[in-house]
Amino acid sequence: MKNILVGLNFDFVVLNLTKHSSYLIYNVSMFFSSAVQRQYHRRYGSNEMIPVAANDVAFSTHAVALTAFTLFQIVIYDRGNQKVSKTAIAIVTVAWLSVAVCVFVSFPKHSWLWLVSCFNTLQVVMTIIKYIPQVVMNFRRKSTIGFSIGNILLDLFGGLTNYGQMAVQSIDQHSWVNFYGNIGKTLLSLVSIFFDNLFIVQHYVLYPSRKEVASLDFDVTPGDIEGR
Repeated sequence: MKNILVGLNFDFVVLNLTKHSSYLIYNVSMFFSSAVQRQYHRRYGSNEMIPVAANDVAFSTHAVALTAFTLFQIVIYDRGNQKVSKTAIAIVTVAWLSVAVCVFVSFPKHSWLWLVSCFNTLQVVMTIIKYIPQVVMNFRRKSTIGFSIGNILLDLFGGLTNYGQMAVQSIDQHSWVNFYGNIGKTLLSLVSIFFDNLFIVQHYVLYPSRKEVASLDFDVTPGDIEGR
């Protein structure tokens, strides 16, 4: 018998994959491209440290791989009445079409730093959007059963240590360019910490887990973020 996916919002996973994919492109470009690095130094100063380190590239690679694997599990396991909403599909389509426009605009002037910044901006926007379907689903079900709180706790710890890393680097450089030179990373941590705390409140305060198994017969389609 196949497993039944309960508690995990499919829109959240799809939006999350777009978010992490765009962030991976940004991190890889910033870390490996000498052209992007030259433009960064021209803008912020030749003595400034590139705000992307090897651990950032590893994080993005790891996140894309695991999110893609989660999406694969959604495909192979019994999904019940859940599905990816048309709204989520439309958001993802608009996101990648916007990036395509940015690529087209950047080529004539070789504005590579601006281009990778577009990917960075996209990942911030997607970070803000991606959590909303899961928050709404938890609210409608009045339960977080099936949604991994362990993942949220780890994400919160990662966000806090991320700020610690940036602060140490800034102190070492005697400059705070590390924060606003990679504003996407700064905003990413802020947004993630906010929603992580919201999920923690939902899980432990508003909808504490009950011993009985949650019903699989939802009144609303969990993957649908469109209001009825």
